[in-house]
Amino acid sequence: MLTVRDIMTRSVVVVRRAATIEDAIWLMRAKQVRSLIVEKAFEDAPYGIITEKDIVYGVTALGKDPSMVFVGSLMRQPCIEIPSDISIEAAAQRLSEAGIHRAPVIETTNC
Repeated sequence: MLTVRDIMTRSVVVVRRAATIEDAIWLMRAKQVRSLIVEKAFEDAPYGIITEKDIVYGVTALGKDPSMVFVGSLMRQPCIEIPSDISIEAAAQRLSEAGIHRAPVIETTNC
């Protein structure tokens, strides 16, 4: 069975929630990614996520200045997390049910 672990992108780029959208765009371009994981507000808080689509619809299409909008005000939190050991089909089903195209993969470990 092909799992998410077999096809996932391993390099994750994290952005601060206090960064501007302008900073996030620069980071996406520099790292050649289409989404960023947003740092936790505190240790037990969930991660957030911001995507190119969020920026296009939440900033650009509305004529907002990306240097005046902060990641924390536009990100989605909590973001849906996908376990690394589930099948591709199960992951696709979860994404479809949530109406999203990308989610961070959480590597499971055996202790």
